[in-house]
Amino acid sequence: MITIGVDTGGTFTDFIYQADDSWEVYKIPSTPSNPAWAVLEGLKHIADHKQKKIIHGSTVATNAILERRGARTALITNKGFEDVIEIGRQNRTRLYDLNYRKIPPLVSSDLRFGIKGRILHTGKELEPLDLSGAAQLLDDLKNRQVQSVAVCLLFSFNNPAHEEIIGDLLKPLGISISLSHKILSEFREYERTSTTLINAYVAPRMQSYLGALTDGLEKKDKLSIMQSNGGNISAETASREPVRTILSGPAGGLVGAFAIGQLAGLDKIITFDMGGTSTDVGLIDGHIGLTTESRIADFPVKVPMIDINTVGAGGGSIVYIDDGGALRVGPASAGAVPGPICYGKGGSQITVTDANLFLGRLIPEHFLGGIMPLKRERLMEPFARMASEAGLSTVELAEGILMVANAAMEKAIRVISLERGYDPREFTLFAFGGSGAMHAIFLAELLNIHRVIIPRNPGILSAIGMLLADVIKDYSRTIMRNQSTISFNELIRFFDQMAKQGARELLDEGLKKNDVILEKYLDMRYAGQSYEIMVPFSPEYIEGFHQLHEKKYGYLNRDASLEIVNIRVRARGKPEKPVLAKIKNGSWQPVSNAVKGRTAVIFENKTIKTPVYKRNLLLNGNQIKGPAIVVEYSATTVIPPSIIATIDEYGNMLCSLK
Repeated sequence: MITIGVDTGGTFTDFIYQADDSWEVYKIPSTPSNPAWAVLEGLKHIADHKQKKIIHGSTVATNAILERRGARTALITNKGFEDVIEIGRQNRTRLYDLNYRKIPPLVSSDLRFGIKGRILHTGKELEPLDLSGAAQLLDDLKNRQVQSVAVCLLFSFNNPAHEEIIGDLLKPLGISISLSHKILSEFREYERTSTTLINAYVAPRMQSYLGALTDGLEKKDKLSIMQSNGGNISAETASREPVRTILSGPAGGLVGAFAIGQLAGLDKIITFDMGGTSTDVGLIDGHIGLTTESRIADFPVKVPMIDINTVGAGGGSIVYIDDGGALRVGPASAGAVPGPICYGKGGSQITVTDANLFLGRLIPEHFLGGIMPLKRERLMEPFARMASEAGLSTVELAEGILMVANAAMEKAIRVISLERGYDPREFTLFAFGGSGAMHAIFLAELLNIHRVIIPRNPGILSAIGMLLADVIKDYSRTIMRNQSTISFNELIRFFDQMAKQGARELLDEGLKKNDVILEKYLDMRYAGQSYEIMVPFSPEYIEGFHQLHEKKYGYLNRDASLEIVNIRVRARGKPEKPVLAKIKNGSWQPVSNAVKGRTAVIFENKTIKTPVYKRNLLLNGNQIKGPAIVVEYSATTVIPPSIIATIDEYGNMLCSLK
């Protein structure tokens, strides 16, 4: 069986696979009209008619929401609560925007249906479910050609009986049904409704996509899908709960960065994943952080996700001059088709990739190992035209484009570091993605970060992370108890049911009993607060909360009363994983044939003859003094003047900025 990691991006689809005793990589342009085509084409190239184990990170759910191209979805809720999804919260993300308008919900008012019946917060039935209009409801859903239904009733997390009745009622329609107590068994009505609705909205599209993939695979092939929480699940589970896959690609990158960072002896890293359409950043302080407060397209998604901040700045981000005459980059992207101008596929708008090539920081004949040479000559006229419009020279324009893109990515890193009380100077910047290694050192200089690490094959690190990921399932339940009304032993009993379910479902996924780990957490807060902190469950959980609260908010209050809002179980299965191999030892000086010539590169408006190194010929202990360009199949690394890079035993490039 061949193990293959697959990551679908907006520009390229990346593959990593084991061939005999070595790991090979492969990249092909994505097919936005149907992402499955690129995946199946790559799998056919790698392992046609061979048995495969595939772990796949998908952007299908994400794109369906961002592009509002999901299923025609209906919402069924309690009578009188049909507009909860539109009312939402009073929070405004742009306080000083006088033209601010809330994004319309994913389901319009004519597709929101209320049914009489009520469960109390205690789980007791106050009013029986009124099914007198059931036949009319089914007719309405049929006549309006609804493809998917989200069901979210008050307090169903305490008693799901009414939701289950409605679910059974809808089964004859033969469409996708999402019940909130199965998707998110927690309080906060708006967030639970939003999460369930998003699941329903993307489920038919994900089912269609995974169906197309499965149809193109061999019968004995095994397909798993990466989740936003850093673990993978079966394709069948992903079809039912696609909301858990929204950030699957970026999550794979953090998992890979964490594993490689541990091997390199680094436990404090800021991840910088710059792809073709966007940049994803995250912070790892000894462990991968999770959040239940994520948003996509401004809609809350309350399932556990790796804490990632995304900005619309990538290699394919389109450059333009706004109405005020300022140079802008993104968030619109040229994508895979037509792509940047230098791809030669009809693109006519300047992108960040074009600016890097114009400055000599990309080597045309080495792009994608030489199988997709870039066309620099196509850049001259567009750059001359925009430079004239901006009142700049063409070099000033190209360097300005990179400065604007770097500023956007710097801001994203400040959000997950400085704005949360972390000093970036204490961290190592871990750069990957197809474009990350070209910008990483410049970005580190802006943030006063003193060390940058660039792994081997940075362009496919997200796919590598998928192979290194555990199988993970998350479970939660709202209990809303004060610390004085619940004991440690009673909490253990609350956890038991979820723990047993988690262990059972991981065994069903093919894990062995000895490879299953059950992690338990509490969502806690001081009485009167409206936000919670996730605390590992142990006999010292109360003191643990105080310490975490002080770290996050700068103070603690041991005299205050505590509330336990939710309990969580994370069932983690440890599958067999690939071992990252070490490279051969060398001296401080690279072997002579590692240098493949010199090229003219522009740094700070100066043209410098710069050596070009082949990364696969660099050995452990080699040092490279900037300026230098390092080329490999999946990415290009730019080392500016005065920077020294050292290769470690795993082939990582460690760049010192001190």
